[in-house]
Amino acid sequence: MQKLNRLIAFFVLANMPFLATAAETLPPVPDGAFSIVVIPDTQKYVGTDGKRKAEGDDLSNPIFNSHVQWIADNIDKHKIAFVSHVGDIVDKNNSDQWKLAQEYMDVIHGKIPYGISVGNHDMTSKGDSTLFQRMFPKSRFEQFDWYGGCYDGSNQGPQFSGNNANSYQLFSAGGIDFIFLHLECNAPDDVLDWANHILTQHSSRKALITSHMGWGPLTKPAEDEEFRTLPKGRMQWSKIHGARGNSSQQMWEKCYQKHPHLLAVFSGDQSRSQAIHASNAGDHGNTIHEFLSDYMQATTEGGWLRLYRFSPDANKIEVFTFHPVTEELCEGTKLIKSRDQHQFEVPCKLR
Repeated sequence: MQKLNRLIAFFVLANMPFLATAAETLPPVPDGAFSIVVIPDTQKYVGTDGKRKAEGDDLSNPIFNSHVQWIADNIDKHKIAFVSHVGDIVDKNNSDQWKLAQEYMDVIHGKIPYGISVGNHDMTSKGDSTLFQRMFPKSRFEQFDWYGGCYDGSNQGPQFSGNNANSYQLFSAGGIDFIFLHLECNAPDDVLDWANHILTQHSSRKALITSHMGWGPLTKPAEDEEFRTLPKGRMQWSKIHGARGNSSQQMWEKCYQKHPHLLAVFSGDQSRSQAIHASNAGDHGNTIHEFLSDYMQATTEGGWLRLYRFSPDANKIEVFTFHPVTEELCEGTKLIKSRDQHQFEVPCKLR
């Protein structure tokens, strides 16, 4: 399987229409800095005919494969301390795609701490994440000292929000202790109560959160073009859990803004918004950075991957969007042509 995927990745690379002929490449890591890699939505599964398939075909996902292969090969070189997946790890919530997704994540499993946010494609519309829990249960992670634990599940049963569908990880890098919380798409109130408790319990650590939905169209689009044209912000609509589901704005109000040690929130979901960065103050005056990255619509342009380089001595985070085969930086996409939406840095109080 891995040999087949490497051949497919080579074919994609050889036939890819790059935006620039001599693009800048990912720079080396400065002294004292470290990296966190955030994998955007990886739902681009294809069959033998190159078209997206539901199930029953010999599936592959060259972009997902290239992401995890790059991470595994560059843990030391780029001082990667953690990997976060924003969700929509699969396209169709079926056993064929989940089996392949597990094989891809196995490439980094046991090599580096990581967490996954369950996306709307990763469960049913009612919030049943049984297949995710089967492939990525808490038992898969309990052997690692960096695994903090997970929410047990709602009173409707563990298939709703339980067994690692909402989890947290503890790690240290650059002399800083972190807690990284992974929340499912449109996490209900019971999950957010748990999240608030976990964040408060670990208030001495710098906090990071990934949840699938974050920024995008403020209101729910009625037609396809509105995903691109409607005003953007923290989304005020939801996809999962019905009336129990919280929108991105509600998750901010009920959880994120309350915690003075929260540095950043990562999300995906909106490939037609693709890349957004915002900085807002929490209740305690702390700046919380919110990063959207979803390059699924730009797969023919690069299959871009996101790296966040933390420099504690300089109190900044550098953001790099790059191709995992060539390490060429994204100079712009058809949707977002400006380079500074894909390559930028933000001040961040790390010490």
